[in-house]
Amino acid sequence: MAIAGRPPDDTPFHPGEIAVQERAGVRARAERMGPGIRDFMPDQHRELFTKLPYLLVGSVDAAGQPHASLLVGRPGFVASPDALTLVIGAKPAADDPLAENLAVGAAVGLLGIELHTRRRNRMNGVVTALDARGFVVEVRQSFGNCPQYIQARAPFFVLDPGAPKAAPPQREAARLSAAAVSLLRQADTFFIATAAAPERPDSPYGVDVSHRGGKPGFIRVTEEGEATILTVPDFRGNNAFNTLGNIAVEPRAGLLVVDFASGDLLSLTGEGIVVWDGPELASFAGAQRLLKLHVTGGLVRRNAVPLRWSQPQAAPQLAATGSWEASAPSGTSG
Repeated sequence: MAIAGRPPDDTPFHPGEIAVQERAGVRARAERMGPGIRDFMPDQHRELFTKLPYLLVGSVDAAGQPHASLLVGRPGFVASPDALTLVIGAKPAADDPLAENLAVGAAVGLLGIELHTRRRNRMNGVVTALDARGFVVEVRQSFGNCPQYIQARAPFFVLDPGAPKAAPPQREAARLSAAAVSLLRQADTFFIATAAAPERPDSPYGVDVSHRGGKPGFIRVTEEGEATILTVPDFRGNNAFNTLGNIAVEPRAGLLVVDFASGDLLSLTGEGIVVWDGPELASFAGAQRLLKLHVTGGLVRRNAVPLRWSQPQAAPQLAATGSWEASAPSGTSG
């Protein structure tokens, strides 16, 4: 699709988001949610951030590649001194891509998500200060997300947040290891970071990090030559299309998969495309589009998270969705 120019001044959406909204036939509906995208945080958003023991962070490296990361701290490690500011009292581990991406003036996307209550809020902004204790983010966009597709699970600490990690990270190539593939095929949740114009430091559009949920196995893993391909159904959402709109103008993305039982993290980079029609899409009940990610590399960080989570309670919306097993021809598997 052709995407050019800038959006009108009275819309919070950039050209990629607008183009995807139009393709999906929800442009007018999306614009009606525009007033809910603010340049300050409502009190209930501030309250959620400050009670969380973990925070998702989207960032972009020097080459323009987005990455999704997870920071952990005792509740209160995120503070909101005013409606324009979040102060994060945690720093990423040295082997987390976020460690190199944090800098004053850098755009970041923040997702505060309380999985066990299915509350989630987004805050996209700019780093305004950075020191040995953490960093400060100033709001550019603040908005809520609905509770759909979130598998509810409660966190609990098994180690102190500052405890050292024993295992060195393991690099993943474009063709993923058997261990990484196994984790992906069991996953019911992942987080994805995207950016509309990462090569432009003056871009007003910034970085997004978003949640995706489905039944276990909703991430289809296949091989194409020396690369691994991930295919994920895109269900009905809030019609903003932040993630797919970013991918329309900048296909690179970063994925983060949390092993909620072990504390392992799988970070992946890749290039995404959106599939709008065809038999593969039609075979997955409830999918309105597919997101395909061609993996370019990754990192496995064992026991990286000092939290574990309870067994999940399935998101009720997923009962009406299908599976790759159901869509596969007899005798095959995805």
